[in-house]
Amino acid sequence: MQNTRDDIMKNQTRWLVAALAPLIVLNVLGDFANAAEPSAKEILQATGVQGGLIVHVGCGALTADLRINDRYLVQGINTDARKIAVTREHIRSRGAYGKVSAHVFDGKRLPYIDNLVNLVVAEDLGDVPMTEVMRVLCPNGVAYVKSGGAWRKTVKPRPDTIDDWTHFLHDASNNAVAQDTVVGPPRRMQWVGSPRYSRHHDKMSSVSAVVSAGGRVFYIMDEAPRVSILMAPEWNLIARDAFNGTILWRRPIGTWFSHMHGLKNGPADLPRKLVAVGDRVYVTLGLGAPVTALDAATGKTVRTYADTKNAEELVCSNGVLYVQVDDSPPLPRSRKGPTATAAPRKKLLAIRADSGDVLWNAAHPILKGTLTIDKQRVVFMAEDKLICLNGSSGTVLWRSESLPRAKLYPVRSTPTLVLYEDVVLFAASEKAAAGNRSWKTNQDDTLVALSADSGKELWRGPHPHSGYASAEDLFVIDGVVWCGETTSGHAVGRVTGRDVRTGKVVNEFDPDVKTYWFHHRCHRGKATIKYMLPSRTGIEFVDLQQKKWTINHWVRGACLYGVMPANGLLYAPQHPCACFMEAKLYGFNALAPASSTPRVVASARLKKGPAYGAIRIPTASTAPSAKSEIRNGSDWPTYRHDGARSGRTKTKVPTTVKPTWTADIGGRLSAPVLADGRVFLASIDAHTVHAIDGANGKKIWQYTTGGRVDSPPTCWRGRVLFGSADGHVYCLRASDGALVWRFRVGPTDEQMTSFEQLESVWPVSGSVLIHDGVLSCVAGRSMFLDGGLRMVRLDPATGRLLSETILDDRDREANKDLQDYARQLNLPVALPDVLSCDGKHIYMRSQPFDLD
Repeated sequence: MQNTRDDIMKNQTRWLVAALAPLIVLNVLGDFANAAEPSAKEILQATGVQGGLIVHVGCGALTADLRINDRYLVQGINTDARKIAVTREHIRSRGAYGKVSAHVFDGKRLPYIDNLVNLVVAEDLGDVPMTEVMRVLCPNGVAYVKSGGAWRKTVKPRPDTIDDWTHFLHDASNNAVAQDTVVGPPRRMQWVGSPRYSRHHDKMSSVSAVVSAGGRVFYIMDEAPRVSILMAPEWNLIARDAFNGTILWRRPIGTWFSHMHGLKNGPADLPRKLVAVGDRVYVTLGLGAPVTALDAATGKTVRTYADTKNAEELVCSNGVLYVQVDDSPPLPRSRKGPTATAAPRKKLLAIRADSGDVLWNAAHPILKGTLTIDKQRVVFMAEDKLICLNGSSGTVLWRSESLPRAKLYPVRSTPTLVLYEDVVLFAASEKAAAGNRSWKTNQDDTLVALSADSGKELWRGPHPHSGYASAEDLFVIDGVVWCGETTSGHAVGRVTGRDVRTGKVVNEFDPDVKTYWFHHRCHRGKATIKYMLPSRTGIEFVDLQQKKWTINHWVRGACLYGVMPANGLLYAPQHPCACFMEAKLYGFNALAPASSTPRVVASARLKKGPAYGAIRIPTASTAPSAKSEIRNGSDWPTYRHDGARSGRTKTKVPTTVKPTWTADIGGRLSAPVLADGRVFLASIDAHTVHAIDGANGKKIWQYTTGGRVDSPPTCWRGRVLFGSADGHVYCLRASDGALVWRFRVGPTDEQMTSFEQLESVWPVSGSVLIHDGVLSCVAGRSMFLDGGLRMVRLDPATGRLLSETILDDRDREANKDLQDYARQLNLPVALPDVLSCDGKHIYMRSQPFDLD
C-alpha cells in the first residue's frame, strides 16, 4: 500500500500531457454532422460548454460572437499580426475588448498555462499538435476541431488524482481531508481574481463560505466597496470556473450576519450554509432564509425546500439533504454569546434533494457545527452528549456518556466532530468551551474516540491546541488521526499521528524549520492525503511522509473560512491583512504545485516593427544628459513627472482654471503624461494607449496590446515606451503610434487569467523607468512563484537587452543578498511595481538595486 501511495505522489502532475495523450482518440465523442462553419451558438450547444475561457485558433468575426453572454471570456489567436489587428478593431467596435481579445502566437505552442481553457475551437490547427491542445484544456475541457471535413468534439478527462471540496470541511463527515495527490506547496499561479482585499481587518470576514464541485468554485462574499466599513454590505453568492477563475454568475444574498461583527471572523455556522454537489448548489440566500437549490452552471433557482426557513446548517449525503432548522425566537448574538440552546423547537430534516420530499424530521438541541453524516448514520452534539440517528429513519441509535466539555460555545468556535468509518472523534478546546481567555497554552485538551456503532468510548488522549477563534484541527488520513500544536506562543510543537481505533501513537515528529511564527490565522486548518495545512502564519504544508514543513508566509486565506485544497490547486480567498505588504499575495488566488516538466523557454524575444530605425538616434555628443531629458519645462513625460516619481514640476499653474477641451476615451483610464504637445494615457482594461493633441483634445492615434496597460507610458526622444500585462515592453513612434520594437520580458509567451482577463504570467507595469539612456522594468507576479521576477535593462532606442536579473526565492545561490526571511518578522520585497530612481539606486517598492 505504501509503495502504491509513493508512486501516485511521484506522478501527481503527469496527468497534464503524457497520461492524456493516449486518451485523445478514446474521448472523441462524435462528429458535427454539417462540415460547414457552425455559428457560435451551434458550437456552444454542440460542445456543452456553459461558461469559462474559450480560445479560438485562427480568430476573426467568430471570436467576438463566441462570447454570447457574461459567463464567457474569449481570446482569438493567430500567427498573422495584421489579422490580429483587424480582429481587435472588430472587437473594439462591439465594445467588448478586454473580455474578448486577440493575441499573436507562434503557430506551434498555445500561449497558455496548463489546465486553463474550457473550450478550444479551431477550423485549422495548423502546426499545433493535438497534445498541445490537451495540455491547455482544463479537466473536462473540450476541443472542437475541424478534421477531415467534419467537426469533432474531444473531451479531456478529469483525472482521479484530484478532488472536489463540497462542504466547509470537505464532505459530510467533517473530515477536512481532500483525496487529492496533486495539491502541493504553491509554486505556480493558476489564476487570481478580484477584489484585491476583503473589507476590514477588525470586522466581519468578507468571505463566509467556499466550496467546489464539477470544475467550479462557489463562495459567499461581501463585495461592498472597501473605502469604508460603514458602507452597507453587498453579500453575493459567486460562481467561478475552478481552473481559470472566470466569473460564471452571481446571486445577491439578502440579510446576512452583521458585517460590523468584530475581530475579522464571524459565526462558525456561516461556512456551513453552502454546499455544492455535482451540478447543484444548495444554499440559504439570506440569514433565516430557506434552503434553495441552484443550477451550478447558471445560478438559476431549481427548487426551494419547504419547511427549511431559519436553516442553520445543511449537509448533503447520497442525494439526501440534512437541514438543521431553528424555529425558536432568535437570541442576541455577540462574540461571546451562545450559538446553541436546548430549545425543543430546533429540528433536523432529511429531504430528498432531487424532489424535495421530506423523509423524516426529528427535534434535537443540536450544537451548531457538529452535524456529521455517513451512509448510515447522523451524529451530532446535543448539550454535553453525542447522539447518533439512523440516517434512513431518524430514530435514535445511541446516546453517549457526558463528554468533558461545557454546554455552550462562543459564536466563533465549535467542537470538532469527525465521523470516520466506524469511529466518531470528538475534540474541543477548554478555552472555547469556557469562553476563558486566561487559559494556559501548555495545557492540552482531550481527544475522545467512540464507537460509531454503539457510542461506547474506545480511547481518549491529549489533543494539542490548534485553534484560535476557530475549532480544533483534527484530520484522519488512512486510519491515522493527525493533530499538532499550532497555536500557542511563537513556537510550533510536534505533529502526532494516532491509530484511529486504538489511540496508539504511530507517528510523531517536530518541525524541521526554525522561523518566526506569527499569530494563528483564525480559521480551521485543512489537509490532503499527503499534507496537513495548519493555519499558522500563512499557509504551511506539513508533509506527513517526509516529515517536512514548507512555510509560505507570503500567502494566506480568509479569516473565518481559511483556504481550500481542491482540483489539484490551493485556493486562498481574499484576506484583510496588512502585514507583509511588500511580499504577500492579494486577491482570490488559485495556486498550483511545481510542474513535473520544465517550462519551455522561447527565443526571439525582440520583435522589430515597421518604424524600427526610422527615428534618428542622437549620437553621444548630441544626446541630452539625464538632467535635460525634459527639454520643455511644461512636459510631464512619465508617471509622476520624473524617474524619482516626485510628482512636482516648475511649471506655473494659474490659480483659476477652466476646461479647455474634453476627450471621450472611455473605460478605466490611467493618469496622463505630456510630451512635445501630445497627451498620452492608457485605457487600462481595453489594453490601449491613446495619443491626444494637447492643444485641442483631438485623437491622434491609438495602439492596442495583448493585455492591460496599468499606468501611463514614458516619453523619450520621440518615442512612447510602456509595459503591458501581455508580458512585453513596447516602443512606439510618438508622432503616429507605429511600432518601433517590442520585447518579451518573461521567458516565454504564456498566459493565465488575472482579475477576469487574460494576462501574461510575467506582466510588466506600464510606466517603465528610463534613466541615463537605459530602460528598466520588472516582469512577474511574485518572487516566490513561476520562477520569480525578472528585472531587465534595455536600450530604449533599439530594444537590445543590456542585462537581466532573476529574483527567484527558490534560487538562493543566485540571490545571496536576500535575508533568510523564514526567521524574520518581515519578508523581503517580493512583489513587482513601477520602478523609481534617486540617481544612485533603482527601487522596486523599498528594495534598492545598484545602477551598476
